[in-house]
Amino acid sequence: MTPETVVTIGQQALQMTILVASPLMLAALLTGLLVSIFQAATSINEMTLTFIPKLIVMFIVLILAGPWMIDTMTSYMRELFSSIPQLIR
Repeated sequence: MTPETVVTIGQQALQMTILVASPLMLAALLTGLLVSIFQAATSINEMTLTFIPKLIVMFIVLILAGPWMIDTMTSYMRELFSSIPQLIR
């Protein structure tokens, strides 16, 4: 296995991580932004007001995007495991 192959596998792993994590991160980002705007408009500075909505939205996104995330990771891992014989040569 050459160093280029190792770098390529690492790069693909990072891309897959970003792809799978992006729905949850975007949901948390948008929820935090909306809660921050609400807090600035109403001058309410309650810490649980930022945490609870993010938790609920991320749970909903995980329920909705979870099957896609699992399918994406499963297909990536199958592809990676099937390429092991070619990588060993």
